[in-house]
Amino acid sequence: MEQHYILNAIEAALRAGGQILSIYNDPSSDFQVERKADNSPLTIADRKAHETIVEILKDTPFPILSEEGKSLPFEMRNGWETLWIVDPLDGTKEFIKRNGEFTVNIALVLKGKPVMGVIYVPVKTVLYFAEDTLGAYKIEGIKDLDHKSLDDLISEAVRLPDKSISRTNFVMVASRSHLTPETEIYIDKMRAVHGDLELVSIGSSLKICLVAEGRADVYPRFAPTMEWDTAAGHAIASAAGMEVYQAETDLPLQYNKQDLLNPWFVVEKKHEREIK
Repeated sequence: MEQHYILNAIEAALRAGGQILSIYNDPSSDFQVERKADNSPLTIADRKAHETIVEILKDTPFPILSEEGKSLPFEMRNGWETLWIVDPLDGTKEFIKRNGEFTVNIALVLKGKPVMGVIYVPVKTVLYFAEDTLGAYKIEGIKDLDHKSLDDLISEAVRLPDKSISRTNFVMVASRSHLTPETEIYIDKMRAVHGDLELVSIGSSLKICLVAEGRADVYPRFAPTMEWDTAAGHAIASAAGMEVYQAETDLPLQYNKQDLLNPWFVVEKKHEREIK
C-alpha cells in the first residue's frame, strides 16, 4: 500500500478533530443534537467532521463508507476491493457529556481486512496510526501535520505496544455504556484465571487503543457495534501484534459485509488467547 495514503488519512483526522474541538470548546455552541434511526445521537460536529474527511479522502482512488455518509446498498459496495471506512466522531455520547473520550476513526480496508488505521483524540491531541507493514504508533501533542513526512512522524512516535509500560496486574477494558450480562460473565471468568483483575471503563475506540498500547490485556465486546466503530482500531491493534476476533468463531472481524453490524468480538494479546 502506498505510504502517502496514510498521510491523507492523518491529515483528514487531524483537520476533522480541529473542527470537532472548535465546536466542543465554544461555550455558546449549540451541538444541534438529532436522533438517528437507531435513536443514537448525531450532532453538528459529526456532520462537519464528515464533510472535512470526505473533502480530503475524495482525492484518493478509494470510495468512502462513513457512518454519517449516505447509506449505500451492498450491491454497490460489493464491488469495492479497497475502501475507506470512517467514523467522523466516534463517541458522540461522550462528546455530548463533555468528558473528552471521543475520537476520529479512519481505516483503509483491503478485501475485508483493515490494513491501515488512524485514530485521533482531539481533546488530548493524541494520534494513533498504523499500517500493516510499518507497525503501530502513538504521538502526543499533535494538532496538524506541519509538512511532516511519514518518516518524521514515526521518528517522533512511540511504537506500540509501548515497551516502557510496566505492570503486574491483569487489566480488562469494558464499555462505559454497554456492560452486558455476557460481559459480566466474561469478567468473572477472567478474574478466576488471573486473580488481580483491574477493570477500566472508557469511551469510543480508545478501548481498543489501550490494548494496542499494552495498557490493557483484553477488551471483550458483547454488545452491538458497527464496522466504522472498530475498523481503525482493528488495524492499529493488529499492527501492534494483537488479535481482534469474533467471540463465537475465533475468526477475525470482516469488513464491508452485507450487514455492517459487527458480531461480538474480543481484542487481546495473542499469548493470552493461546493459554485459555
